[in-house]
Amino acid sequence: MNNTQKGGHMISAGIIVEYNPFHNGHLYHLQQTRKKTNADVVIAVMSGQFLQRGEPALVSKWARTNMALKAGVDLVIELPYTFCTQKAEKFAEGAVYLLTSLQADFICFGSESGNIDTFTNTINFISNHESDYNRFIRQFMNEGVSYPKAASLAFQQLAPSRDLLDLSKPNNILGYHYVKALQEIGSKTVPMTIERIHAGYHDQQLSSAKISSATSIRKILDENRTLDHIQSHIPDTTYQELSAFYQKYNTFAFWENFWPFLKYRFSHSEPNELKDIYEVEEGMEYRLIRFAQEATSFKDFMEKIKTKRYTWTRLQRACVHILTNTKKEKMRNKFPEYIRVLGFNQLGRQYLKEKKERISLPIISNLSQAERKAVQLDIKISQIYSFAFGNNGQKIMEEEKKQFPIIVE
Repeated sequence: MNNTQKGGHMISAGIIVEYNPFHNGHLYHLQQTRKKTNADVVIAVMSGQFLQRGEPALVSKWARTNMALKAGVDLVIELPYTFCTQKAEKFAEGAVYLLTSLQADFICFGSESGNIDTFTNTINFISNHESDYNRFIRQFMNEGVSYPKAASLAFQQLAPSRDLLDLSKPNNILGYHYVKALQEIGSKTVPMTIERIHAGYHDQQLSSAKISSATSIRKILDENRTLDHIQSHIPDTTYQELSAFYQKYNTFAFWENFWPFLKYRFSHSEPNELKDIYEVEEGMEYRLIRFAQEATSFKDFMEKIKTKRYTWTRLQRACVHILTNTKKEKMRNKFPEYIRVLGFNQLGRQYLKEKKERISLPIISNLSQAERKAVQLDIKISQIYSFAFGNNGQKIMEEEKKQFPIIVE
């Protein structure tokens, strides 16, 4: 008998996700989260139509909400554009703040480390060596490397032999920022981590095991648009959702779908206009405009503009903000201003009802409640996302404007 049936406090565990798409590794993480925390309710904070690495989501946030709920998540809320398309630190701060606002008892994330003590030890170590750490970062950046690489190298300079985190690994980096954000906002939410198994985050090839990275699954879909090759790597509910989405929209969303629109933005923008766009820094605008004229595809463009200093991810994020015309001042929110509910099951609904009086942020369940500027930005972002689907894009916008939270019984 769980706590809900006993009429006691519902134990809640938060997870921070993109589900692009939901695969067997995500299912493992979800199951382990319940097991490790003994949670009655799992709350997923999920990115909207564009993602942290500067990519469009393969399928809409509503399709991914369906995948999450059908796989066993109880409540799905949206991480707004102003946080889900940010560097790891801001992405983590936004997501952690939402879970803290929802009074989640735990936050459970996947990592290459699998040991929560290494996260707190590393945060304490860096805090105690902050001036040296920052000095090394500046030194490496002056040598022309990217900030994430400089931070990783700086950390290695300080602690080559200690039992601390490997901060060159993508999930360790995110986890580090989750735990740091919890400490900084004085959250009572307890962090826990689960070791990632099988596929690495950036693996391009499908694993022989049934757990593969989302990157490898998207690569297969991009190359041949068939679900047959990936079927054993995703739950049946994801397979059905992807099939239904493809049938309805006749495509998945990839960067190449947006290339004509991005190219148009470059050809009609002066350098001083692009300079105001978020993540466009240090004269990057001249390089972007120049190579956009020469490039034959988005991939070709990215290969031309990439340098040692700017990671592929950083450049992709700049491209997202150029595509959406998002200026620097729009991205200055310290924390999310609202909770937008995308979907829930009976337990998720019960949890919201139980906590409603104690949640300080406004809860938005349909857009008639959405007067806030930040919500209006997310509506605009969905409109731009809809461009990927040609004549079917109107359906994406109708869904965005009319959709109440998805309820899965």
